[in-house]
Amino acid sequence: MFLEKSDLGSAIYGYQIDQITEGNDDLVLQAIGAAIQEVGGYLSGTSSYDVVATFAATGTARNPLILTHTVTVAKWYLVELCNADIIYEQAKERYDRAVAWFIKLSKGTVKLDDLPTIPIDDQQDDLDGFGFGSRIKFNHE
Repeated sequence: MFLEKSDLGSAIYGYQIDQITEGNDDLVLQAIGAAIQEVGGYLSGTSSYDVVATFAATGTARNPLILTHTVTVAKWYLVELCNADIIYEQAKERYDRAVAWFIKLSKGTVKLDDLPTIPIDDQQDDLDGFGFGSRIKFNHE
């Protein structure tokens, strides 16, 4: 798995996680899953990054910047549950910064050379075609 509960220790203390979730690891896994989904959405915003390969990486093969920001997003989902001994504004600020960075990444403003990419031949380009049309005429009957 790309992100483990132990990875969250870089952003939030273990006792805080246990206090917020009341020891329910399912809530931790839900926060991690939501974070991976959100980050994956940003990465798939560019058609060049291979999201599946990025999140299939484990251990030291994981991209450290993607990992750090994904941990921040997961922390946010945990902090949403309860503000137990955590500075809410700090968590929110870091989440906002991570999301802003992912938006830049998805728009191509920021590029990570060491993330797996999809070969250009495999990419589907929806902009190749030209389409036109109109809506169905509205009738007041």
